[in-house]
Amino acid sequence: MRGMGFQRARTEEQRNERRRQILGAAASMLTEMPVSELTLNGLSRRVCLAKANVLRYFESREAVLLELLEAEGASWIAELEREAVPGGGVREREDRLAELLASSLARRPVLCDLVSAQATVLEHNISVDTAIRHKHAVREQLEALVRLTARHLPELGDEGASALVRTVLIVVGSAWPSSRPPEALLAVYAADPSLAALQIDFEDVVRRTVEVTASGLLARGR
Repeated sequence: MRGMGFQRARTEEQRNERRRQILGAAASMLTEMPVSELTLNGLSRRVCLAKANVLRYFESREAVLLELLEAEGASWIAELEREAVPGGGVREREDRLAELLASSLARRPVLCDLVSAQATVLEHNISVDTAIRHKHAVREQLEALVRLTARHLPELGDEGASALVRTVLIVVGSAWPSSRPPEALLAVYAADPSLAALQIDFEDVVRRTVEVTASGLLARGR
């Protein structure tokens, strides 16, 4: 790709626009490849900047991806908040919440991939200042998810809603990569039906996790 000459962003608006361009390029790349394959060199080529110039706006590849994770999380929460809270009994509302969370996450592969890499990859190679800013953003998003969960299942209370949200995010982090096996394993599952049961259905795992966890928390709270 032919690069363009670097022009330093002089104003805050220009700096913010350059950051948005870098984040947009990273988001586009993650629709084509997993987090593990996105490199700073590749990102630099995509935005037609030298790597050193990308680092003027983000301290590392991980800092770019953490900010993208925050943006993806905010977009997901906004989608959930647009959903009407259903009526009906507790079991019916449990099932509806389980379906809502599972289906909405399954439609957001970039978010799920970033969540699965958060603790093991993205939260490394960053400064204390970046870590503080990121954790404040995470806390705000967790609080929003807890409020949303409590609106669907007020019987859980804030403590139960918090436990449910944290459990779901932990399961997403482990189930997502497991549900995306490499080509060799896909070939094994296709060739040997007795092993196909080992393949994970991400949406089904998340749905069942919400159903079982919510039911268990409600039972223990009685």
